[in-house]
Amino acid sequence: MTVAVVLFTSNLRLHDNPPLHAALAAADEVVPLFVLDGHIADLGFGVPNRRAFLADCLGDLDAGLRDRGGRLVIRSGRPADEVCRVAAESGARDVHMAAGVTTYAHLREERLRTALESQGCRLHVHDAVVTAVAPGTVTPSGSGSDHFAVFTPYFRRWSGQPLREVFAAPRAVRVPDGPGSEAVPDRTAVTGVAEGLATGGEDAARKRLAGWYRDGIEEYQDRQDDLAGDSTSRLSPDLHFGTLSPVELIHRARAAGGPGADAFVRQLCWRDFHHQVLAARPAAAHADYRTRRDHWRTERSAAGDIAAWREGRTGYPVVDAAMRQLRHEGWMHNRGRLLAASFLAKTLYVDWRIGATHFLDLLVDGDIANNQLNWQWVAGTGTDSRPNRVLNPVIQGKRYDPDGTYVRRWVPELRGLEGGAVHEPWKLPASARDEYAYPEQVVQLADSLARFKAARDLT
Repeated sequence: MTVAVVLFTSNLRLHDNPPLHAALAAADEVVPLFVLDGHIADLGFGVPNRRAFLADCLGDLDAGLRDRGGRLVIRSGRPADEVCRVAAESGARDVHMAAGVTTYAHLREERLRTALESQGCRLHVHDAVVTAVAPGTVTPSGSGSDHFAVFTPYFRRWSGQPLREVFAAPRAVRVPDGPGSEAVPDRTAVTGVAEGLATGGEDAARKRLAGWYRDGIEEYQDRQDDLAGDSTSRLSPDLHFGTLSPVELIHRARAAGGPGADAFVRQLCWRDFHHQVLAARPAAAHADYRTRRDHWRTERSAAGDIAAWREGRTGYPVVDAAMRQLRHEGWMHNRGRLLAASFLAKTLYVDWRIGATHFLDLLVDGDIANNQLNWQWVAGTGTDSRPNRVLNPVIQGKRYDPDGTYVRRWVPELRGLEGGAVHEPWKLPASARDEYAYPEQVVQLADSLARFKAARDLT
């Protein structure tokens, strides 16, 4: 009787899961294992919204395995220690897991391989699980570079890559009796969770996916920036936790065809693009990818402005709406993310790392590659070919929320205003401003633009 262990990380699904598929094909019995890694919390990533969503995901994964005759084994501790214990308890000689791209993921893999080899076990690491195309698969021709630093040429090469087949969910999973398990975490035990946080797990994810392909993808190209319409897929948390497969999403979108599907695939490519940048430049998680020699304002020098931004009280309605959506849902519309990030990094000239950390504290889809590199893109220290662009929150608000519906949804102080007037409440008579009790602007846009240009020596 042969036994293999499958270490689940960011692939909490049964459909299209290469490590699980390979283990089931090679062994008579499989131990599906998830390790609650306390070091993740020590690094600051064990935040309430993601812990609650993870609890949903693990509960759903356990239920799916039990429907197939198996179960999920939960352990707490260091991954290398717990995997080795489970391998010894079950008599396994092979361990399968998905490849990661962060510094910690690589360190975890190295420690696990060393520990397993010391007890005569093999580690099999599978690519194209967390991403559709593995980092490093495509590189610029003839440049000697190990990654693409510009999206468009990456997208062209990425689009021509053959994708692996999509694996069906297993019909049966036989798990040996030996390895014991802790209780599956429960969302209700997590405090500080956003009131509007979505439900996690593969079952909920696949329902969202079905609804998206049925009702949303066709109009995605034209409506992806529509703040009020909320016409994005909302699948980013499912991709982050791996309850959906990016490979499956791309295959299905290409089969559907049309401009909306093409635009959606392009967004999935952006995700892979950021992963390949971080894989090649791990320091970009905390250091400028391309320095502009900024002398950013900090928590000490800009405490009041930063607090107003975090609380959604900057006096700029579309920015405040986005920040309040983040706090309520643990999620934010992509256009809102761009506007909120641009406002902090360029209008307030605050260090992008402060904003990136706040997002990671609240975002259920908080992903190091996408979060940090999107922040760097907006701050002008990343891969943006126009690093000094500044998004005007008034113009952007009128463009992407022309009727003010998004703002009124999240900024109740302004619900009495009609139409686009909601984006410039400071133009109201003084008596009306007092009635709406909305905060004054923390900065004048002309002054902030002049400060940014002077700081970047653009004058």
